[in-house]
Amino acid sequence: MNITFATIKTDQEIQQLLDLQQLNLAKNISEEVANNQGFVTVVHNFDLLSRMNQSVPQIIAKDGDKVVGYALVMPESFRFDIPVLTAMFEMLDKLEYKEKLIKDTKYYAMGQICVTEDYRGQGIFDGLYAKHKAELSARFELCVTEIAKRNLRSLAAHKRVGFEIIHEYFDTTYPELWEVVAWDFR
Repeated sequence: MNITFATIKTDQEIQQLLDLQQLNLAKNISEEVANNQGFVTVVHNFDLLSRMNQSVPQIIAKDGDKVVGYALVMPESFRFDIPVLTAMFEMLDKLEYKEKLIKDTKYYAMGQICVTEDYRGQGIFDGLYAKHKAELSARFELCVTEIAKRNLRSLAAHKRVGFEIIHEYFDTTYPELWEVVAWDFR
């Protein structure tokens, strides 16, 4: 196994990412797998990911030519491209972090992070976020995301790499209790 961390360069990498996403959607896995391994909730399409990648490089983990993990960058400018995320961006507009409105900082939302089942527990999650910091900390002050409160594996992993919980809310669009977490690059 030779894991490398990179940005998306080809249409094939985008398609592999979308295939990995489908395998890990909460609706496509058992509740037991979701509870033990984590899950993703938002569905992207090829066009949207292509546009996101043109705006800000999207981060992937590869084993040879195979995409085995990803950590998407969702710039605020894409707030209306995925309707279920509009409420999150509206909430972020009103949230403060360290006595400053998030909307007044240079921030991006973590679009989603996922690692192929056979590659979990090998540091890829942390490597994806290390690549985020290396690629994006000169351009952004803050990375913000929301994690379903029941997704305990993801919450623990995000805390481990440096995120802190800054807010909790119930979203009626995606009926779920969410933790809003932030990672300060400053």
